[in-house]
Amino acid sequence: MMSKNRLPFVKLILFFLLFLFIQNSNAQLEIGADIRPRFEYRHGFNNLFPNNTEPAAFVVQRSRLNVSYIMENLDIMISVQDVSVWGDTRQIDATDSNNSFSLFRAWFEYHINENWSTKLGRQVLSYDDQRILGGLDWAMQGRFHDAGLIKYKKDNFMAHFGFAFSQQSQMREGNVFTIQGASTYKALQFAYLKKTWENSSASLLVLNTGFQSLTGVDNDIADSVFYKHTVGSYFTFPIDNVKMVGSAYYQFGKSNKTTDLSAYQVSLEANYKPNNTLFALGLELLSGTDQSGDSKNKSFLPLYGTNHKFNGFMDYFYVGNHANNVGLDDFYGKVVFKTGEKSTLLAKAHYFLANANLNNDADKYLGTELDFVYTNKIAKNVKLNIGYSHMFASDSMSLIKGGRPNDNTNNWGWAQLIINPTLFKSN
Repeated sequence: MMSKNRLPFVKLILFFLLFLFIQNSNAQLEIGADIRPRFEYRHGFNNLFPNNTEPAAFVVQRSRLNVSYIMENLDIMISVQDVSVWGDTRQIDATDSNNSFSLFRAWFEYHINENWSTKLGRQVLSYDDQRILGGLDWAMQGRFHDAGLIKYKKDNFMAHFGFAFSQQSQMREGNVFTIQGASTYKALQFAYLKKTWENSSASLLVLNTGFQSLTGVDNDIADSVFYKHTVGSYFTFPIDNVKMVGSAYYQFGKSNKTTDLSAYQVSLEANYKPNNTLFALGLELLSGTDQSGDSKNKSFLPLYGTNHKFNGFMDYFYVGNHANNVGLDDFYGKVVFKTGEKSTLLAKAHYFLANANLNNDADKYLGTELDFVYTNKIAKNVKLNIGYSHMFASDSMSLIKGGRPNDNTNNWGWAQLIINPTLFKSN
């Protein structure tokens, strides 16, 4: 989060960009806003609803300001945001006491020539369908990486080489990194290659992530760094009028300091769109570890993807949960049809199974989820989304959700406005 004393720095950067724009007639300055309030009613969202509990309801809002500056061979982006729940700050509070203000993006990209460039700073890493690396735009705060990129593009081929090294302060000695959770890495390196043809494409991702292992009573002593490797591909191709989309990834290395990792992910989806209606059938298999245990960790983790997009919108799997668990087999179908000139309705059904074995040979069937999302483009730069989801959980869902009862009603409703106008753009 951005502290109050960083605000003058942000103002200075914005003033500097405006000054550069005035001095350089060939530059382009663009300022945009992204404001999105979202109301949510949660009655079994992310986990089974417990007994004797009141459902949650709130409004959360993102207020983001994006400033970009483009010259002949230099691009600069500064993005700041506030993410708050309505009412979380005391009225007439003179300070940002809820620490909701933060720096989301701050990067520059220098174009060496028409094919090569380098991009450094706080940035979004988003590739393919965002299964492994994604911007996580559904979450109000989004996802960023403090990283560097070397980029190459020519004709229908592109290659990105990324790297990051994380420290929590300007230390005098040592490299201990105690920031944990959300797969926060100590070091990251990746190579991403993609080739496109007339109606198809294929990419290759090689990702290496290093995680700090800690010891000591307070987990504040650096022990070692263990590494997790992810290798795989995303591809699209047509079969007559059907578009096929799929991916396959393998993870290996270490899941922690002492446990070996061997896990996989496979997905395949068929899309068919006659006229204005889209039909799709698909499956995704994510390997898991038996509840009784195994000598290796066989649980695949999507790491830095936009996981809300997959496996049901109620976020029962891989959204801050389900790591190192029994995995998931997700069979789904969806239809998207127009309900008006500027509106659509998405209906999607998921059939969930555990990928690995449950204790006492319990049934692998976990539940069925139904998702509905209505979208209406009300006006230019104004969009309305309304969603409803319902989880029909089985007895086996309780086995992977901490023993919570599965027979309570589990549903979730939400409504969101997205307002993202361009406030200023130079000619």
